[in-house]
Amino acid sequence: MDLQIEGNVALTTASSGGLGLASAAALAREGAHVAVCGRTPDRLDAARDRLESTGDGDVLAVETDLTERAQVEAYVEAVAEEFGGIDHVVTSAGGPPSGGFLDVDDDAWYGAYDTLVMSVVWTTRFAYPHLRESGSGSVVAITSRSVREVIDDLVLSNAVRRAVVGLVKTQAREFAPAVRVNAVLPGAHETARMEELIGDAVDRGEYETYEAGLDDWSVDVPLGRMGDPDELGDVVAFLASPRASYVTGTALPIDGGSTHS
Repeated sequence: MDLQIEGNVALTTASSGGLGLASAAALAREGAHVAVCGRTPDRLDAARDRLESTGDGDVLAVETDLTERAQVEAYVEAVAEEFGGIDHVVTSAGGPPSGGFLDVDDDAWYGAYDTLVMSVVWTTRFAYPHLRESGSGSVVAITSRSVREVIDDLVLSNAVRRAVVGLVKTQAREFAPAVRVNAVLPGAHETARMEELIGDAVDRGEYETYEAGLDDWSVDVPLGRMGDPDELGDVVAFLASPRASYVTGTALPIDGGSTHS
């Protein structure tokens, strides 16, 4: 299926790895010009190299701390200046530390809010004028299935990410009809973040080995496995594209059927 985004400009956040990079790669495969950002120069360079070998569009990589408002604004303006506008925004953010309610302190709560919520607020606020002028503007926010069903030992993700879905629902109404806004709710995918979560559980003695943790995370998935990040990226690219032109305000689980609600 031709997603009809060849030559479009896509700005992605937290996209030097994980689901953000997978989404950027899916957009690049469709011929879009893609901007990626991250905090680690080496990972950002590797992401740029991967994307340049993935599609025919141009790639811009900008070192950015999403918890710093001024850096987010500078990133958005750099993308608009480099490419002459912005057609699509895909927001992502690194997961907050794992732990139960009694394990996390105030700093962790405020840090999670800045990382997961304010990064989306700032990115979409600064990008909105460019999206409005695009004629095919779209936003896709990558969150987590934890906004539907809580996940043990992930209280920060469970509680804070829900604000992003409320933001998406609000923006879908306020930005219409010029800009569509949707969210995806990933279940377990084989990313570095998942390796970190399982590794933490091994350290806590919950699993004997990493492989045991991997199997446990897949037990309640009807499809019997974790997702491939590229599978998530393909859905994000579809939602961003004109092929999803009547889809807005949606929070779509991508979890192999593991969400019960």
